[in-house]
Amino acid sequence: MFELILFFIDYLPTYVSMVSQADMLGDKVNEYQTIMTSANHLLQQMISRIPYLIVASLVFVIFWVLSIFFKKAVTRILGSRKHHQNLVTVFRRVGSALILFLGFMVAMIIAVPSFTPGKLIGALGIGSVAIGFAFKDIFQNLLSGILLLLSEPFRIGDQIISGNFEGTVEDIQIRATTIRTYDGRKVVIPNSQLYTSTMTVNTAYSQRRLEFDVGIGYENNIIDAQQVILSVLKAAPTVSKLAEPSVIATALADSSVVLRVRWFIDDGTQTNRVASINEVIILVKEALEEANISIPFPITTLDTNHPLLVKIENSSDIKN
Repeated sequence: MFELILFFIDYLPTYVSMVSQADMLGDKVNEYQTIMTSANHLLQQMISRIPYLIVASLVFVIFWVLSIFFKKAVTRILGSRKHHQNLVTVFRRVGSALILFLGFMVAMIIAVPSFTPGKLIGALGIGSVAIGFAFKDIFQNLLSGILLLLSEPFRIGDQIISGNFEGTVEDIQIRATTIRTYDGRKVVIPNSQLYTSTMTVNTAYSQRRLEFDVGIGYENNIIDAQQVILSVLKAAPTVSKLAEPSVIATALADSSVVLRVRWFIDDGTQTNRVASINEVIILVKEALEEANISIPFPITTLDTNHPLLVKIENSSDIKN
């Protein structure tokens, strides 16, 4: 009997350990069964939603095709208009985006019945004050973009100056306008800056006036010099024939009489402007030289009340 008690005492820890391990194994089996049950349930739900997902995808594709047809229809109907082409472009883009957004909302409602637009708005927090402050600049640019498109002070292809940037307008969007500078840089200007700041449109009118100053000697006849320059301007290919050029005496400078040469060009783009200035300057210089009209360098005259002594180091340097 005593031996039986000793055996029980020795075996008791082993028995307790085996029971504990069995309980842990049972817990792991239960966890595994729970995971498998959840996975099977999720898989069954996904399989049951496949038809809805297919229908939702088809609906979104239909709306995508509708957006393409919308852009083509707007281009066909309004593309031939001479005015407000910028507004037509933005209307085409915004309308297409709204159609795609509507298609996305319908597809989400079909794929996820519990989804509603209200939940999306609530999740984004669009009604919060923080979002309102965050989108302040964006809304300001959007409103400025709409006003620019309605007033249309410039179009795509026009050359404008805004702040420190000058270039050709490549794209006009609701938020910003993109220009390409003459040295090949891309500049994105917020529409609010364009709407509230001074802006120069170099190509707003078909003709543009150019000018430069040239000096002639005091010994030359001003009228003769003006006639020579005018004859050059009237014969120059890049000078407009629709407006008369002019040559005006503007100042009596230290070394010359300053004449301001003015003429118009029919194409005010930067390329034609630079080419015309280059051509006219070359032709005017050649014509003045042929007419023996001098273009003097700056001359400085020194007057003194005392005679100047000149020392000759080598008499052989003096030439008769």
